[in-house]
Amino acid sequence: MRLHSHFSLRYGIHSPEALIDWAHLAGYNYAILTDINHTGSALRFVEAAQQKGIRPVVGVELRLGMRYVASIIARNNRGFQELNAFLTRFLEAGPQQVLSELPHFSACYTWYPLANAPRKLKPNEYIEIQAHEIIQLKLNYKHIRPEKCVAVAPMSFLNQRDFNAHRLLRAIDQNCLLSMLPKSEEASAQERFQSAEAYKKAFEHAPELLERSENLLRTCQLHFAFEEAASPQNPATFTGSKEGDIELLKELCAEGLSYRYSTITDEIIARIEMEIEVIAEKNYLSYFLITWDFTSYARSKQYFYVGRGSGANSIVAYLLRITDVDPLELDLYFERFINLYRKNPPDFDIDFSWRERDDIVRYLFERYPNTAWLCTYNTFQFRAAVREIGKVFGLPKTEIDALCKAGKHAQARDQLGQLVLRYSQLIEGLPSHLSVHSGGIVISEKPMDWFSGRFLPPKGYPTTQFSMREAEAVGLYKFDILSQRGLGKIKDCFDYIRRNTNTDEIPDIHDIQALKADPKIKALLIQGRALGCFYVESPAMRMLLIKLKVQSYLELVAASSIIRPGVSQSGMMNQYILRHHHPEQRQQIHPLLLELMPETYGVMVYQEDVIKVAHFFAGLSLAEADVLRRGMSGKFRSRAEFQQVQKRFFENCQTRGHDKVFSEDLWRQIESFAGYAFSKGHSASYAVESYQSLYLKAHYPLAYLTACINNFGGYYRTEIYVHEARHYGACIEAPSLNEGAYECVLRQQRLILGFNLVHGIEESLVARILEERQRRGPFRELEDLLRRVHVPLEQLSLLIRIGALRDFSLSRKELLWQAHFLLNKSVPKNPNELFAVSKKSYQLPELYEHPLELAFEQFELLGFPLCSPFELLREPLPQAQLTVRDFSTSITRQIEVYAYLVSIKFSRTRKGELMYFGTFIDVNGDTLDTVHFPSAAKAYPFYGKGVYRIIGKLSVSYDYFSLEVEQQHKLPFADDVRLIDVD
Repeated sequence: MRLHSHFSLRYGIHSPEALIDWAHLAGYNYAILTDINHTGSALRFVEAAQQKGIRPVVGVELRLGMRYVASIIARNNRGFQELNAFLTRFLEAGPQQVLSELPHFSACYTWYPLANAPRKLKPNEYIEIQAHEIIQLKLNYKHIRPEKCVAVAPMSFLNQRDFNAHRLLRAIDQNCLLSMLPKSEEASAQERFQSAEAYKKAFEHAPELLERSENLLRTCQLHFAFEEAASPQNPATFTGSKEGDIELLKELCAEGLSYRYSTITDEIIARIEMEIEVIAEKNYLSYFLITWDFTSYARSKQYFYVGRGSGANSIVAYLLRITDVDPLELDLYFERFINLYRKNPPDFDIDFSWRERDDIVRYLFERYPNTAWLCTYNTFQFRAAVREIGKVFGLPKTEIDALCKAGKHAQARDQLGQLVLRYSQLIEGLPSHLSVHSGGIVISEKPMDWFSGRFLPPKGYPTTQFSMREAEAVGLYKFDILSQRGLGKIKDCFDYIRRNTNTDEIPDIHDIQALKADPKIKALLIQGRALGCFYVESPAMRMLLIKLKVQSYLELVAASSIIRPGVSQSGMMNQYILRHHHPEQRQQIHPLLLELMPETYGVMVYQEDVIKVAHFFAGLSLAEADVLRRGMSGKFRSRAEFQQVQKRFFENCQTRGHDKVFSEDLWRQIESFAGYAFSKGHSASYAVESYQSLYLKAHYPLAYLTACINNFGGYYRTEIYVHEARHYGACIEAPSLNEGAYECVLRQQRLILGFNLVHGIEESLVARILEERQRRGPFRELEDLLRRVHVPLEQLSLLIRIGALRDFSLSRKELLWQAHFLLNKSVPKNPNELFAVSKKSYQLPELYEHPLELAFEQFELLGFPLCSPFELLREPLPQAQLTVRDFSTSITRQIEVYAYLVSIKFSRTRKGELMYFGTFIDVNGDTLDTVHFPSAAKAYPFYGKGVYRIIGKLSVSYDYFSLEVEQQHKLPFADDVRLIDVD
């Protein structure tokens, strides 16, 4: 037999694990997997086979489209590496170039289909004979030597339903109706699974074929060590020897001590020695040193980065400046990161600026030879499957939309609709195509072909055909090289500071101890004025900062995790706030929980807290507690394993005499963490970056907000950051031909918006203008611009309309008239002209411009006006209106306010009803938060951004004000004055 898994993309149906389960039940003592142009499934296949006691044989089926060329079968691991190297060339260089003639494989067999049998066969090459081809072989292929023929039965489908699903996948792949799918594009219906007995019976008239193939297969077997048995597959050493690695690590830690600590204690030294000993014992030395290597390169280039994740639990990582989190200060225990019970490898997540991440990736691929991106498997989701199958069946879009909306368990109106729903559920979860992991890079001691073939995506770097799960299982630990716009803000902010202060002396943003003591940061935190700052600018986070009156780094670390859905949705966020403000409430909880989690008042906030509760409260082993940790991060491999731990949790709680209701409530809280909980080190890493951005906003607000706008990164749209810059004293100006740039420019208090914000402006034109301005100075007038730079009329019109040519002596309308005049006749272009040429002047009639005309141009071209949006209302606001600053005296009554919409968050009640949370700003620029319960949300919906008249009841909780909306009405803007005829 020769099996295809669902990694024969848009062809196979079953997972590698399911194939092994079937082979075991079907009576085989071996199983062959030959996926089409893919070997990334081999690791999962081999792992499952080893668990079942079946001998795994792995190869690859080479195809050009659907034309079957040959199968290459690996005899051993070395042969698997050999065929992967060939498959990589096949995928990267192009099949036609590679398949002109297959090379000799020293540790592989090559099996050709009978229809594609070459005249001359090498010693390791054979001809596949299927049962129905036996008679054809004897009649038409007498020149083929019998000893070169082997029995084969391709198997892909368990039953007719599988075959039907296969045909649907092939039609999806070919983007055609099922009725139009050519037979050549689908498999033979004979590729059904056969038991070992049926397989032998099929070749009862040619037993020598079966015997020959089985004799060959007895020489084939792959073996990999998985999970606990797997040793690290990353480079064995960094320096060339383990002793050299240990010595280098000690030297680097010694260098970092003076930078990180003013006073060196015995506790610090003991912690360092303990960590290095464990790191060496677990063979993670090269993993740490490679991470130090590329982060050191980043610092040498003055790139800003943040090391986060559980790596923050390591003092060695702190001293190597991989992270900026002091684990001793936060009582982060190293065993959370690396311990004898933890099954997962260490994992450093390093965030770089989105502008600089590519250079770090380049550095890694050039520095380390056996490097590759990890792939991810993009799978069919239910609704996407409905749409694809609906199109294959030829259903109209309206019917497909209705089926998508109806859901999995709906009853379709007709039989065709039922088929769509049924087969959509069948192919849901099957791999659709391979993609590239967002940041996962693996560096191996062995060539990457040892594990799978590689393909070359548009990124241009070799990418594995297996995912992070398989990499982790086999001991190949990834490096997460991620990009983040927040770090781009920090880098750009320092550039703006240097330009505006003419100094290279800037604060050390990594001196976290100094930042923690900064009173200006404390003031921003208490007031919740964190707009633009990493992770703390959202309405929900701002609400939490105000309610908690966050004043310290440790409190922010807790807040960074409390805001996560697992904590907030379980009700524990409210409990934390209550216990934070009312210490007497802490005495009402179980004393053991308070003892385990004194910093968080007995509330489970971090992953570590759940592990503590599971181990010390419920008596689970650390290995069982680690299953919970993996469950919380969404990485558990076996739901049954998780349920087994749940059973043990309740059994142990009962044995220990814990109250049943209380134990059930604890478990409910643990389950709510699934997929959401942060480790404490991860929260601390986030808090470090929050402090860095808060510091810049507190001390250099205009530079920082300019960087926010230029990096397009944040919770809010660009307009809100422009508004915030005005709030901090910036004079906001439209893009400028003579002073502006493609991005925003800050000149002291003047913030000149960038041309990149103007819809329709071409970047290449701006580049030409800036280059010419740099070379020969500012532009004097419109004709001067047109002589020096070719500007199409459409682009010139945009420049004039946005006010970019305001340095010239003419009004916008005069400039538009002149632009059309000049570009409708030949303007002499003489860049080397030494003397101005006299020009004929024309007397234009007075061209009237309404005061609001420019604002409407800005609305159209920028998406927002540079004046206050309240100035654009058709009717002026009442003079005696209520504002956010009056809220403290308006708690008990219904109020009416006028505010400009900033953002909306949609949510659903437990009954599934839609409700909203709104964020607005009033005429003073202060923030207003609103709650729209289902009845009000339905009766008074939002109608896009604009100014709203809002009526509701004000409530306050720990000095945080919110308005429960009863009515809201969007106020009309004035008519677009550009469309009004002026007499």
